[in-house]
Amino acid sequence: MRRDCFDLTVDGVGDGVDSRSPPLVRIDFHGPEELLRDRLSGGESGGDDDLLTADEIDVAFRLREPLDEADEPEGVVGVTNRYTGDFVLELNETATDVLPFIHAARDATEDGDAQYRVEIDVEGERLVAYDKDTFLVYDHEGNLLRSESLIPSGVEL
Repeated sequence: MRRDCFDLTVDGVGDGVDSRSPPLVRIDFHGPEELLRDRLSGGESGGDDDLLTADEIDVAFRLREPLDEADEPEGVVGVTNRYTGDFVLELNETATDVLPFIHAARDATEDGDAQYRVEIDVEGERLVAYDKDTFLVYDHEGNLLRSESLIPSGVEL
């Protein structure tokens, strides 16, 4: 699946938004549903048709250039199978789109444990939705940027 087959939109970020509502990221795939469904199923369950659960996927953003050297540093949002490490999907985004989303997730909580929602659609039709609390951000060299990431309290990396 090519990165340009996906569109990413966010809700719950910016001025005038209820700051106590978890932000939402919606990923819309423009291609055959079977292809995406195949990537979102299987996992540790032996290849059955059940879609991966929120606990079985990870979401991350990997920069392709230094964060402080570009006006709109580019990167890749990736959703991976937590158990196999296989990419479910990847799409190009800029840090100026992703980092405000992470900051909004942090601001939407009073107890410090941020949450957000990921909805994955196929041509506008919901395939799966996940409530997540971890969103890792890596620099262009593959180093974890802890201060930019969402990491629940009590989690060691």
